[in-house]
Amino acid sequence: MAKVDPDALVRLDLNNRVFQENLLSLQKPERHAALDALSKIRQLTWNQLYRDSGLKWEKVISVKPPAGATAIYSLRITQSRRATAFRDGNFIRLLTIAPDHDSTYEKR
Repeated sequence: MAKVDPDALVRLDLNNRVFQENLLSLQKPERHAALDALSKIRQLTWNQLYRDSGLKWEKVISVKPPAGATAIYSLRITQSRRATAFRDGNFIRLLTIAPDHDSTYEKR
């Protein structure tokens, strides 16, 4: 895992295939809202991301993190959807966009 700096700007990693499929399958208004959220995230420091009341960064304990990650987190990506991600140094590695709020926390 790379060096962690809480005052560094968040860098986006959108290369996960499942995340890309989820994002591109959203209806136009939700897709635009998700892109607005991603644009906002890339302008924040990690400390700001953790505290942002609109994004609601939360640890997900019911889902096993991928190899190399210490935990999975969820954050609000649209008004009705949450994304899952993990931190890798200054990168947020986005994994999925759940079809609804509750499915974010289901075991995989």
